Amino acid sequence: MKALTANKITKYFHDPETFQVLKDVSFDVNKGEFVAIVGKSGSGKSTLLYLLSTMDTSYEGNIVINDTMVTGLTQNQLAKFRNEHIGFVFQFHYLLPEFSVLDNIMLPALKLKKKSKDEIEARAMELLTLLDIKGHETKKASKISGGQQQRVAIARALINEPAIIMGDEPTGNLDSKNTKIVFDIFRQLAREKGQTIIAVTHDDEFAANCDRIIEMVDGKIIY
Repeated sequence: MKALTANKITKYFHDPETFQVLKDVSFDVNKGEFVAIVGKSGSGKSTLLYLLSTMDTSYEGNIVINDTMVTGLTQNQLAKFRNEHIGFVFQFHYLLPEFSVLDNIMLPALKLKKKSKDEIEARAMELLTLLDIKGHETKKASKISGGQQQRVAIARALINEPAIIMGDEPTGNLDSKNTKIVFDIFRQLAREKGQTIIAVTHDDEFAANCDRIIEMVDGKIIY
């Protein structure tokens, strides 16, 4: 069962001059698959991820996520779709530093308004246990370690039980010990929970342990 299909994706940048950054990119990702996108700087991998995440809509071709054609949806429709179906983990955690760990995790679900606050809090506590950060829920996000902050960011990405988790260098700021912890969390989510994970990474070891590597060179996929 496919979680995502990208079909003939072409993308241009026009500043300072016109430059083709993605060239006729097509691929599928199956449900529960853990995929790494790799390539040198400038290969187009982060640009591709931003298109897949629906945050950039200026491209040719089409993208289907969770059986929904997202190409052509309005910004409001895309914002709602993202919050419901896609979880993000960036290189920098982007937590709200003055909010508690628990509040940071709950925010996307409170915004979605599909569950009661009590249900959302119970789900957040489950995720804190899963990610081994239970006991830190009342601390301000700024008062926990970098590795713990990234795990909180993963919990926040999971709170709405998205079809796909997308990571842009999700271990880029972490030491080797925390990189392994984050990788193992992703692996467990894919294998045991059926989550689909697409991660852009420069880390060769991280990529080598994924189910599949999509390598990009000069805006094209080479397998």
